[in-house]
This record gives sequence, C-alpha cells and structure tokens, in this order.
Amino acid sequence: MSGDPLDAGEPSPTRDEHDVQRVRRATGPLRAFNDLGVLGAADVHVAATLGRLGGEADDRVLLAAALTVRALRSGSVCLDVALARGTTAVEGVPAALLAGLPWPDAASWTAALAASPLVAEAGPAGDADPDRPLRLRGSMLYLDRYWRQERRIAGVLDDTALRPQPVVDGTRLRAALERLFPDEGPDRQRLAAMVAAHRWVSVLAGGPGTGKTTTVAKVLAVLQDQAGGGLRVALAAPTAVAAARLGLAAAAAVQSFPDPDRQRVGRLGAATLHRLLGPRPGSRTRFRHDRDNRLPYDVVVVDEASMVSLTLMSRLVDALRPDSRLLLVGDPDQLASVEAGAVLGDLVQREPPAGTAAVPALAGLGRRDLEDLDEEESGALERGVVRLIRVHRFSGPIQALAEAVRAGAADDALRVVSGQHDSIELLDVDPAGDGDVETLLEPLRRDVVAAGCALHEAASAGDAQEALRLLAAHQLLCGHREGPFGVARWTERAEGWLRAAVAGYAAEGRWYVGRPLLVTRNDYQLRLFNGDTGVVVDLDGRPRAAFLREGVLAFLAPSRLSDVASVHAMSVHRSQGSQYDAVTLVLPPVDSPLLTRELLYTGLTRARRHVRIIGSRDALEAAVRRPVVRASGLRSRR
Repeated sequence: MSGDPLDAGEPSPTRDEHDVQRVRRATGPLRAFNDLGVLGAADVHVAATLGRLGGEADDRVLLAAALTVRALRSGSVCLDVALARGTTAVEGVPAALLAGLPWPDAASWTAALAASPLVAEAGPAGDADPDRPLRLRGSMLYLDRYWRQERRIAGVLDDTALRPQPVVDGTRLRAALERLFPDEGPDRQRLAAMVAAHRWVSVLAGGPGTGKTTTVAKVLAVLQDQAGGGLRVALAAPTAVAAARLGLAAAAAVQSFPDPDRQRVGRLGAATLHRLLGPRPGSRTRFRHDRDNRLPYDVVVVDEASMVSLTLMSRLVDALRPDSRLLLVGDPDQLASVEAGAVLGDLVQREPPAGTAAVPALAGLGRRDLEDLDEEESGALERGVVRLIRVHRFSGPIQALAEAVRAGAADDALRVVSGQHDSIELLDVDPAGDGDVETLLEPLRRDVVAAGCALHEAASAGDAQEALRLLAAHQLLCGHREGPFGVARWTERAEGWLRAAVAGYAAEGRWYVGRPLLVTRNDYQLRLFNGDTGVVVDLDGRPRAAFLREGVLAFLAPSRLSDVASVHAMSVHRSQGSQYDAVTLVLPPVDSPLLTRELLYTGLTRARRHVRIIGSRDALEAAVRRPVVRASGLRSRR
C-alpha cells in the first residue's frame, strides 16, 4: 500500500483536532498564546529553536516566528503582522479573549523583525542575507522555503508574460474556432480557446457544470490544429480521482469532434501532478523533473488547480520548458489546497507585469465574444483569465444561491434561501443544542433512509452498477471531522437511522451489504485512489467491494482493502470534484474558523437538484460574509 504524499483530501486540523499541548518552558507572549490554544507545541518549539540558534531574544520576533509556523498549518503562505491581530481565529475561543492577548503594535513589530538577525528583508534586488531563516517583505513574514517558492512562481509567470507570445496562424485559428464553436452569439468557451492560443500561460475558471472539461478538449484541438498535430500533451490534477475524471471526461468530449480534430488530439489520459513530475523515493517535495530535467510536454493542463498547493505549483513551473504552454483549470471560489497556498485564486487576481503584450486577435476575431464581459472580466483577459458562467447542471435557485455566496452578498443569499424554492431548504437546527434535534432533522432522516434503502436493495440484489449510481443520490457533507458538526458524528447518526429502518442492516459486521465506501489512501496495486467511492454488494452469496476503475466495473474481496471508511457522511474538502443529486450541508457553528464563504460555496455547488443546509440563519450569513483569509504575496506586485 502506498500513497502520494501530496494527494490530500482533508482540511488542516482545527484546534480540537491538533496538538495544542502546553509548553511548560514557554515564557512571555509565547506562553500566553500557547495557554489560550492559539499556538501549538510545535509552533513554540520552532520559534524557540530559531531564537536559540540565531541569537534572538526579542519576544516580538519569536512570537512572529511561531505565528508564521501556525499560519502555514492554516493554509497561509506567510504571516501578515499588520493584520494578524484581526485575522487570527481559534475555534471555541471568543474574539475578546484573542484580542486581549499581548499583541505587539504593527509598527514596532515590523521594525523589530527588520532588525532581527533571523530576518532578511526581501526586495526586488534580492535578499540582504539569503542564509537567514526568515524573510520580511513589507509586513509579511515568511519562512525561507515558502518565500523562495512564491518568488519562483512569480518569476516564471512574469518572465513568460514578457517574452514574445506564441505565433498564431489567424486563418487556421478562425476556421478551427468556427468549426469547434459554431454558436453565433457570445461564447466564453470560444474566447478561452482564443486566449489559450495566444498565451503561454492561461487560466480557465468556472464553477461546476460550466463546461470546463469540454472547453479543455476543444482548446487542445485548436492548439493541435495550429501545430498540424503532434503536440505532446499532459493532462494532470492534484489528486488521482480528479485525474481519472479529467481523463475520462476529456476523452469523451473528443469523440464528438470532426474526424480530423479527433485524430489530431488522439488518445487522452491524465495523471496526478505527483506522478507527472516523477516522485523521488524518500522525498515529499522533490521530483525527477525540475529546472535541470524539464518535462517533455508542449502543453500541460492542470485541472482542479484550486487544490494545488504553493509547493507543488512551484515544482511544476520549475519543470516546464520555456516553450511549453500551461493551462490552469479550476474554480478559484471553492476551497483551496489543504496545504499552504491559494495559488489559483492569487493568479486570477495578480496584475500582469508592465509590458505584457495584449492578445492581438481579440479586437477583431473575438469581438462578439467580448460583448457580455463586465469591466472586471475584461481586465482579467489581460492576465489570460477567462471565466465560464453558463451553468448546464444546477437548478436555477441553486445557481442563484451559489452566485450570491460567491459575490459575498449575504442579503441576496438569505433572500434566495427564504424564497420557498423546492431545490433549497434550510433546517435551523443546532446539532449541539438541547432541543428535540431528532424531530427537527426528520426531513434529513427520510432522505437518508430512502437513499440508504435503495442502495441496500440494489447491493443485496448484486446490481453493482445501480448501487454505484445510487451513491450519488444523496450525500451528507460536513465542515468538521469531529464533534457535533463533524463527519464521525453524522456518519454514526445516519447508520443509526438505517439500522432502525432496515431489518438486519449492518448485521454482517464491518463488510455489510450496502455499506458505502470511501478510499482514504492511494493503492496503485489495486488501482484505487484517495477519494474513490464504492459499495459492498452481494455477489453470489459473498460480500464484494464494487468500484468503477477508469469506467470499468471491478469487484474486490474486502480482505484486500485496508484504507477505506464508511461514507454516510463526508468532509466538504473530500467532496471537491464530485456531484450528487441532493446534498445536505452541515454548517459549522458561527465561531468556527472553518465556517467560510468558500466552504459554503463548495458544499452547495456539489448538488445538482436539491441542497439542504443544516444551521442557523446567523451561521449562513456569517459564512457568506467571511471569506478565507490566506496571507500571500503572490497576487501583489509590491
């Protein structure tokens, strides 16, 4: 059994899930922040070790170093000391207690860091001392490793933007666009293909159901047409499940192309970014392909790019040839990588360097496709970013709610939820409350029992294909893993409902017929990957685990499986890239740092037809108004 170390599927630990062991030897601010649970033992030990080895005794510097380590665990690339007091949150700790901690004032804090022997000030001319472990850029403090990774991505992208753009045969491009995108009205998919043809690096953004994968296939057809065929293409994604979905969907889209385009594109497959770069045994972050051993591809497409961490993206851009194209595909509004960085979101907002060439064809060839762009979207074209907005998958109310959440419009979101739509439901239930919770949850119980009974019936009949299809009928999603709002508690509740409704349910033990399965670690021997889902079925009187592997039904003896869990409930992070007919989303409490706009948006956009939100109106409003704050310098040019 083995797994990609970068193929993660869970959020960073919260306070109740992470070691916040008290450090008895900690003193001063480190002690106060550790006692309240803001800093864990590892944060304090790293700061103390840096201070001891570097000869630094200033409590302000040591506190900043510890908070920087903590920030990385929370997904930030650095610590913005000017904003740290207002943006630091700890689950279960009131904001008033956090504000009462001994925070240094921003000006003296920054000055102390600038004077520290541990810190090198970073600027356009380079570092004052590249051997120091910390970097200060304005008010942002980095560990050296992450500063270098961020600068590497920025440097490669800026260099790419400033060099001459690809040569385009306008006549061939026009013919290909008319052939592959025959819509006479404005078409953002066609616009995306046009931009990709003129750029070394481009971004295709859009939510679920907007046709991103179909657009990717057509972009590849346009690029192959420009080259006369023969381009070496790599499709990749951060997880094995996402890679498999990308490869299957792109290959299916190509089948509808005219014969010449289909032949030029050829067979498409996809791999994880980790496999594409070539793992080195014993290393989590180093690969065979790097700046000294470049990838051989002419075009690299990365799907689900919002899930790519800063470290992995820096390794990818290091390994690209200067004359290769990079197309990043994803939804910058959904949850970002579980590791440090929100690279796609940063790149969508990052201003191009002065002197970046405009796309010459847009003023003529793309005029009709510019008609429905607003000012922000028109500006994004200069960064090579096109956002798809036409949704082909959701009901209208779900799309309206998703757009309100994405825009941070809390009043609009509450108005949609209150609109008595058949496809949207809010259950004002506090799972940790003292009231009659089970009565309030009766609508959810009915859905869980209906979906579970249908799944059990199909599995008992040995109809694996139908059982796997029914896995997507309804899914419980949670922001937490533990506690009253977490996956474990809601899995237990769902199983209890099913035991009460189905005679003998789960009586066979762990591998009971109808058990929905989630793979939690890659197994290359079995060709099962982190995030794959399956179901236990009765096959000739024996329990067998049924999975779809690359679209083909496979049956495995349960004894061959080790890293699997029941999936009556799932974390929102793990659900990314999946779709369900109906979704029930359990919102974290108002004071949870995990209750964010991105969590709400990601959870509700997993639903095709119906979404139920469990939580108070206050929690819903708080989520819409609270975007994830991940400190980063990538989108800034200062």
